[in-house]
Formats: sequence, structure tokens, C-alpha cells
Amino acid sequence: MAQFQEVSKQSSLHPKPVGLVLQYGTAGFRTNAKQLDHIMFRMGLLATLRSKKTRATIGVMVTASHNPEEDNGVKLIDPMGEMVTPAWEGYATQLANAEEQGLLTALKDILEKEAINMSQEASVFVGKDTRSSSGSLSQAVLDGVSALGGHSKDYGLVTTPQLHYMVRCQNTQGRYGEATVEGYYNKLCQAFIQLTKNASNRTDDQKHLTVDGANGIGALKVREMEKHLKRELQISLFNDGKGKLNHQCGADFVKVQQKPPTGIEMNAGKRCCSFDGDADRIVYYYSGADGQFQLLDGDKMSTLISTFLKELLTQAGLDLNIAVIQTAYANGSSTRHLEDTMKVTVKCTKTGVKHLHHAAQEFDIGVYFEANGHGTVLFSKAAEEKIQQVAEDASAIDEKKRAALLLQNTINVINQTVGDAISDMLLIEAILAIKDMSVQQWDDIYTDLPNRQLKVKVSDRRVIDTTDAERRTVSPPGLQDNIDRLVKKYSQARSFVRPSGTEDVVRVYAEAETQESADSLAHEVSLAVYRLAGGVGDEPKPLL
Repeated sequence: MAQFQEVSKQSSLHPKPVGLVLQYGTAGFRTNAKQLDHIMFRMGLLATLRSKKTRATIGVMVTASHNPEEDNGVKLIDPMGEMVTPAWEGYATQLANAEEQGLLTALKDILEKEAINMSQEASVFVGKDTRSSSGSLSQAVLDGVSALGGHSKDYGLVTTPQLHYMVRCQNTQGRYGEATVEGYYNKLCQAFIQLTKNASNRTDDQKHLTVDGANGIGALKVREMEKHLKRELQISLFNDGKGKLNHQCGADFVKVQQKPPTGIEMNAGKRCCSFDGDADRIVYYYSGADGQFQLLDGDKMSTLISTFLKELLTQAGLDLNIAVIQTAYANGSSTRHLEDTMKVTVKCTKTGVKHLHHAAQEFDIGVYFEANGHGTVLFSKAAEEKIQQVAEDASAIDEKKRAALLLQNTINVINQTVGDAISDMLLIEAILAIKDMSVQQWDDIYTDLPNRQLKVKVSDRRVIDTTDAERRTVSPPGLQDNIDRLVKKYSQARSFVRPSGTEDVVRVYAEAETQESADSLAHEVSLAVYRLAGGVGDEPKPLL
């Protein structure tokens, strides 16, 4: 086949370092940019095959999100803007690790297993973030697509969620929106402006938001978007791209360090938010009256959003099932508030966006956020149709109609394909405006239980096996009994352990009524893990 000759010829220009082995994980491939040229070329090949198989446009995003600037990475996007399926993650790993002489065999293996018709047209959308390595690496992806005769569209600099959005727009023939960056801004900003018309007499002060762009692609895109907002949201942008990507700034830095990013002046009670490097995560924070740094993470966001949606459903007289999807890391206070006060269904799932996204699809409306600020809201087709019926019903009373219209605009401000910092920011800003709520009042909806996360080094993380959405261990024997016994010593306590997905460590989480109790419980559980699960190095020391 002439196509394979072209693949061999092009592949020699993107040679694989002998012996290098990389794994396609939740975040795709991520490592030092110097090791990725061959990976990018091969992901161009794989995306072309995936397009032929699905008879749809596939996306390839070149980014390493919140990793340091010298790293890069790549992830594939399936036809509805979701992550690529597990079987194809396996093919990605297989193709990436094939030595040069085995590449064609690996390709043909995928062709046969998936019964791909090579004469089928292929279409691939490619995007990249602002890293200095992204230009040449995205070109390698484009080379891979053309080597197999696929058609490509290079979107250049876009956020990861924007590329997910473009893919979905293309594959719904424009029903989801227009597959351009301008179309994305128009849809989201028009919906935001319609929502804020329901807020009474907002002052410029209330319209103001401080945004930390992590010196990444999100900063560029917020600048582009501003004119579409017609000053209904007035943004002060910091870390706008002049500094080093993710360095002492961005959502991950703020969440882990529990402090504001470099360069941001915080005034008491003023809202601030941080994006991560590719703008698919967001966290909010503010300075309390006492000058204390206060973080509002994914749990706080999902609580605010689900409460707002539940109130609108009631006003619209719609009986739709709404659920919040959490992981074991969600703070116990948020779970209790949602279940006991708001009477919202909470479903716990394994850690990882794809598990949350999948669980959210089981409900009419599924709200999911990881604590790190990655999340979105999914609406079933049936839910969208029922909302539309009320909005268009001439005989519906005004309150019902108003609520249904608010829900329609809420749907339009949300990027349902994936967590999106820009979309989530607009949604939260609209909700706070409509509810006339300060950031302090939002934070006061519930108070987080003090918690502590620790890591224990072990010789083999696979000795830990969990069940019940990673909340209980089934092996090694005796560990769960130990954890249960330790938890009983403290008030409002909870603890679980789970193996890391990437390194030989076991992650320990504990929460309790006081910080002292949470620290003490986390330490005691770490000791139990160390003793029963093959800890290496020194025994865990108590937290000072």
C-alpha cells in the first residue's frame, strides 16, 4: 500500500528513541517535550485511523496542562468531544512504544482488530497551547495525519476545552454550535449576558473579577473574549502570558499551596480565580475579613451550581433527576449539605475525570467537579427537550417560563464536553449575580471539615486493592479493619487509602472535626499502611 510507504518515509523524520516506553493515561501522554516528536507523529496516524473508524472528526490537543513549561503532551478527543475510549488508549500506548521497524506491524494490527476501511475519508482537528515546543510538536501531528491521507484543520492556539467544543460542533453538524473560536465566544457570552439580565442593579464593583491566567493559553483567550462580554463582566487579568507558564501561579499552585499566585493583589471580600495551563480547571479564592486566604474548590463549585439548578427545576415545575458526582476526596461537609439540606442525589465514583463524566451521563442532569477544579454539567437530550417545551409553552405561567429560559441560557453557557475554566467562570459569575451573593456568602453555604492528605512509599502499590469507589480496601488483609478502628476514635471522621496511578506510593486521606484530629488520624492510617502494605524507607513520622 502506497500509504504505508509514506508512513515509513515520514516516520524516519520523527524517529523514536530506542527503548523509550511511555503510557497513555487519563491525561494522555505527558513528559519532557524533547521526547515527544515521534509520539506526536504517531498520534496523528492514530487519530486518522480513529476518524476512519468512527466516520467522524477526531481532535488532537498538544498540551501538558499544569506541568512545567519544559514538558508537553498530547491527548485525543472522540467525536462528541469526550475522551478517547479505553481500547484506543491501549492502541495509543502500543503505537507509541513500537520500535521503528515494528511501526507498520503495529498499525496493521489496529487496522485488522478494528476492521478499518482505509478508503474512508478522515478528518482531524489539531490545537496547541502556548509552550515553545508546541509549534513543532503540533506540526508532527499534522505530518502523521497527512501520511495516512487524512484531512486536517489546524486551529493553532486554543484552550483544551475549546478544541473539545470544536470537535462536538463539527460532528453535530453545527447543532451544538459553530466550530470556530468566534462561535464559541458568541454562544457562551450571549448566554452569560442573557443570564445576568436577571440580576438586579449590579454595580461595577460586583461585575469585577480578578483572573490569574497561569501565563498560559487561558490568558490569551480571556483577552480575546472580553469584547464579547460588553462589560457585563469586568476582568483584571494577571499572569497574562509575560511570565513563565504555571510558575508560582495557576489553579494547581493555588490549590496545593493554599495561597494566592504571585502578582495578585487581594482585597478583602473580592473574588479571584485561577485557571490552569490549558484552561480546563478553575479554582476560586478570596481574602476574608481577617486577611485569611480562603479557597473555593470543586466541591464548593458543584454545590453552588447544583443548588441553583435544583431551584430552577422546582420553579419550572420540572421533575428531572439531578445528581452531583463526587470522588472519595470530596469533603464530607459538602456531601452532607447536598444530601441532607439540599436533598440532591450524590453519587461517588472512582478518581479520574472519565469516571465522573461517565457517571454524570446516567442522570437527567449530572454535575461533576473534582476537588482540583476540573468539572462541568451534563444535560441529557430528554432534559434539554423538556426544558425547551416549558420555555416555549404559551400557556405556562410566567414564573415557570422564566425559570425554563434561565435553564436554557445556563445550558448554553456550559461546555458539556469537558471541564472548561472559561465556561465554568461565566456560569459561576452568572449564578452569584442572579442570587445577589458575595463570595463570602457562597463560601458560608457549608464549612469544610479539616482534612489532611499524605503519601506512603511502598515497594509495590498493587498490593492495595479497593472497592466502593475507592473508599474501602479489600487487600492487604486487616488494613480496612485497622482504618475502621482508627476512624472510630475521632468525631466526624473519615479516612481512606488508594494506590497512586503513576508511582509506588499509597495516598492517604483523612478528615475530622479538628485539624489536629485529621492530622493525627492521617498519621495513624499512614502507619497502618506502612506496616501492612510493605512500606519502604523510614516509618511515617507524626505531623508537627
